[in-house]
Amino acid sequence: MSTPGRAREAGASPRPIKRGAKVAEALAQEIVHEIVSRKLPPGTLLSSEAQMLEDYGVGRGSLREALRILEVHGLITMKPGRNGGPMVIEVGSRDYGRMSSLFFHIGGVTFRQLVEARLSLEPMMARLAAERRGQELVGTIVDPETAHVDDDAAYFDATKDFHLTVAAMSGNPVLNLISASLEGIFRDQVNGLLSPADDRRHVLEVHTAIADAISSGDADAAEKLMREHMQEYADWVEQRHPQLVDAIIDWR
Repeated sequence: MSTPGRAREAGASPRPIKRGAKVAEALAQEIVHEIVSRKLPPGTLLSSEAQMLEDYGVGRGSLREALRILEVHGLITMKPGRNGGPMVIEVGSRDYGRMSSLFFHIGGVTFRQLVEARLSLEPMMARLAAERRGQELVGTIVDPETAHVDDDAAYFDATKDFHLTVAAMSGNPVLNLISASLEGIFRDQVNGLLSPADDRRHVLEVHTAIADAISSGDADAAEKLMREHMQEYADWVEQRHPQLVDAIIDWR
């Protein structure tokens, strides 16, 4: 993280805010435009409230509402203290997933439909990763023969990043964001439901096979193995926890 510093440079001037019924939203959009266009890294302090009021020509209420919008969306945080103020923070897939889960909850989306989406998306991500011959998983998969599969914590640590890594290997940031956010929502919904102990070694073996297919560039095998892997887990959840399958996604 870079050393925090004020974002506004001497002599720089923002674009004028479009007047309308939603001044705060327009201002929030302009602040985001500035963060992106100036490539402000996490840890950067934005201009002070007084400077923003002067720069943007808006009221204090509109400015504070705009900053609150950005804070709720996980784009900034309000650093306390004399030298504090709005600070850029790193945006993650969980922020996107949290907002998505709100719409899923309101729309009555079920866990079954979430699983169906992952069944369609994740095999494609594995294929894209294999087409890139991604090597990121090489050496990270725990050996199925020596893994402590009876230890819940050890098994969780051995498997928790697998799907996120495959998604990141796809080379497509849009698909990566969607896939990673769905993975986060999925984990929140299952709330610690790990594969049964007698199936865990098999899961690690499949992870190894998928990683090998990706690193060797075998896109067909990577896609097929990932689809089968996801279907096996979906079937297990439906058999062991049928009450979860048709439950509405919670906003978390």
